[in-house]
Parts: sequence; C-alpha cells; structure tokens
Amino acid sequence: MRWEDLTSTEFAHAVRETGDCVLAMGVLEKHSEHLPLGTDVHISHRAAVLASQIEPAVVFPPFYFGQIYEARCFPGTLTIKPSLLWELLEGVLDEIGRNGFKKIIIHNGHGGNCFLVKYLAQCSLWQEKPYSLYIQGEWLSPERKARWNSLLETKLHGHACECEPSCMLAVDPALVKMEKVPAIPASDHARTRHLTDSFSGIGWYGSYPEHYAGDARSATIEKGHALMNLIAESLAEFIKAVKADRVVPALEREFFQRERDIRRNAEIPM
Repeated sequence: MRWEDLTSTEFAHAVRETGDCVLAMGVLEKHSEHLPLGTDVHISHRAAVLASQIEPAVVFPPFYFGQIYEARCFPGTLTIKPSLLWELLEGVLDEIGRNGFKKIIIHNGHGGNCFLVKYLAQCSLWQEKPYSLYIQGEWLSPERKARWNSLLETKLHGHACECEPSCMLAVDPALVKMEKVPAIPASDHARTRHLTDSFSGIGWYGSYPEHYAGDARSATIEKGHALMNLIAESLAEFIKAVKADRVVPALEREFFQRERDIRRNAEIPM
C-alpha cells in the first residue's frame, strides 16, 4: 500500500491492520549516461511496493534524501547539509511513528547510505521512541543471491552496471537509454589503493570518477523482472519477520527502564 495513494480513512485502517511502515531510501545521483538520477529511488520504492503486495505494509512515498556527497561534482545530484539531513531523517521517522506505526523498516536502495542507516539505528538508543526501527541488512538471502548471480552475464558490478539498468527496464523502460551505455566497461581506477585497510570519503570517486562501475551492455527487461521479484520476495520475508518480532520492542523497554532507573537513583541525595 502506497501511503500517498490512501485516503485518510484508508490510511488509519492500514495502520491498524499492518502496524508496519516501509521507508525505501535512495538518492539523486548520476548513473552514467544511460540511467536517470533517481534510479536508486525508483528501484527500491518499486521493490517495497511489490513486497507490500506479498506481505501487507504501508510504503512511505519515494524518499530522495540520503548520503551522496561523493557525487556533488555531477549535475543533478542533491545533497543536504549533514546536520540538516540527520534532522530530516529523524523528523520523518518521528512523523511516521506519530501516525501510529509501531515498527518502521528501512529498505536502503543506495550503497552510500549503508553507514548512515546503521548509525541511525544505533542512535535510536539515545532517546526512547514510540516505535522500533529495523534496518534490512541484506537485500537477498544466500539462496536468492545465488539465483541473482545465475541471471547475470557479467562479472564486474557496482553502479549502473548490468543489474540496475535491468531493474529500471522492469520499473520504467522509458527512463533507460541503452543506446548511451558506454562501449567500454568501467573498472576500478583504484587511485587510493596504496592506503591499505583505509576508508576515505573520496575513495569512491577515486575508483569510479565517472560514476559508472561495471558493464551494462547485457541488461535486459527479462532479467529486470526476475531481479525485482527476488528483491521484493526477500523484503516481504523481512517485513513478515519484523511483524512477528517481540524481542526488539521488549529489549528497548527494558533498556530505557534501566536508563531511567540510573537517572532516578542519581537524583537521590546521599
């Protein structure tokens, strides 16, 4: 169920019936010359909608705001000041919770958000909320990952490669320009390879300065439908598991009760 398509009455009923909201996160960034800026959002949001048809949940409207500072040098990229981005994310989650959802699932469609969403989950222990936050760690189970790999013809992947154009062909073929796929695959330039066991913000740009990683020439709509189904099936299983979960909310109640006890005891005069 898409949040923005429901009436107010239908929405209230959906909250009571499902209790779960899925926030599919992406960004606006360059995907070589053959894919739209919103590729990550298009794919992740469609996967969330498909998953909600398998395991009912309310899907938040397309969300374009995330960590993509490494693409600020390309036209069309949308970045937000880090502190404001954090406030926006927290504000959106709090509004989802205020609307009655007790469990919020983040389905992340952009690799550059990985550290951000995990930190967001860790920070949920800073202040008690009326909802529990769940981050889907892996898009695919090992079995589905094997099926995914069996569908692909190329070995080099990373960004705007065989996978994303295939998925976008299934989502909206009018947005894919296969005639503009580069004739030469994009391999890792590895310009920061000399720094072993190191991570730097400029690392991705150092590896893929044209924001293209892989070989998209073999992308097809048939692969796209199969890949999208695998993503949706895995997410639906995760939604089902979150619905059934009683442990995380119970642990949070226990944790914050102990935290309140510490503060209360600190106020007792010696």
